[in-house]
Amino acid sequence: MRVGISVITHAGQNIWENGMGQNVLFLAQLLQRVQFVERVVLLEVGDQGRLPPQVDTAALGLQLLRPEQATDAIDVAIEMAGALPAEWLAYFRACGGKAAYLCVGQPHAGLAEPILFTDRSSAMRYERCDQVWVLPKDVPFAPMLRTLHRCPVLAAPYLWSPYFLARRIEEVERAACCFGYQRGRAAAWRVAIFEPNISVVKSCVAPMLICDLAYRGQPGRIASMQVLNTLHMKNHPTMLYLANSLDLVREHKAVFHGRNDFAGFMAQHADAVVAHQWHNEQNYAYLDALYGDFPLIHNSPWLKNAGYYYPDFDVHAGARQLLHALDVHDQQIDSYRARSRRVIDSVSPQAQSNVDAYARLLLQLVESK
Repeated sequence: MRVGISVITHAGQNIWENGMGQNVLFLAQLLQRVQFVERVVLLEVGDQGRLPPQVDTAALGLQLLRPEQATDAIDVAIEMAGALPAEWLAYFRACGGKAAYLCVGQPHAGLAEPILFTDRSSAMRYERCDQVWVLPKDVPFAPMLRTLHRCPVLAAPYLWSPYFLARRIEEVERAACCFGYQRGRAAAWRVAIFEPNISVVKSCVAPMLICDLAYRGQPGRIASMQVLNTLHMKNHPTMLYLANSLDLVREHKAVFHGRNDFAGFMAQHADAVVAHQWHNEQNYAYLDALYGDFPLIHNSPWLKNAGYYYPDFDVHAGARQLLHALDVHDQQIDSYRARSRRVIDSVSPQAQSNVDAYARLLLQLVESK
């Protein structure tokens, strides 16, 4: 079997700008391990003809092809990062090829938010694939997707690897910065918030309240709050009103940043991470934090046994967990690391259970009518 996975490129692209670009490559690495997969290629639907500079396609054994170049070179097309051309996809399927849409973004937000909040969007033909694959976090949306796409919706394993993070850490450490939690480094933590702030499913609102509530209770324990991905909101009246209501802002202990990569920022500016999600519990930033042994205060049920968990929108519980982490993290870092490693191992593209699961999905796809 020969498989193509869609990937989108654009000018100035960086592998750290979102998780999807990494996700494509982790899937490609996994599929290369499936016994009956003869070849994996990337289907370029962007405009650069090359992947970001952090990606060595030759080392990964991958070739970048335009969809029209791949019609006779693949048996299965997986639409993942970037929409495949509708005309080509229809022709490919008419020729006997099979197509799966691997939905890695939160499906409801991805459909509803462009309609509600913008007057610009892209649209695609929903009846364009033979199956839809969703990550475990999005299984509750399967009935919606089944109705929309009129085909079976199946769960696919979530994948992550430190492949790119480890290379970035090497760059950071060559610049004389140290990545990873440093036991006993500080009595008061610099807390970072990495939510992208482009959707309601991952925003800085709850983490800011958690940090401020912890600061109000024990001011000497929180050195600063570093809020990333906020420069596009810096003049928004509601954001300004919210920020200026916080003690951390009033007392000049809050810093608002643009976009930064995780390893570079944490090595220089922060000791812990506070996160929040709404029906989007599997995120690469969480795994980046756990890999570096950083205290991760989060509300992801998927990671309930790793990091420091608080439920739902309970910012009081989140503040308690942040202060609890301050008290115990240095002493419990070995057990913390062990729990983190179990999570990381479970999502590895090299884990046989994940390889077997995708092999079954491919077989079900090619056997579907």
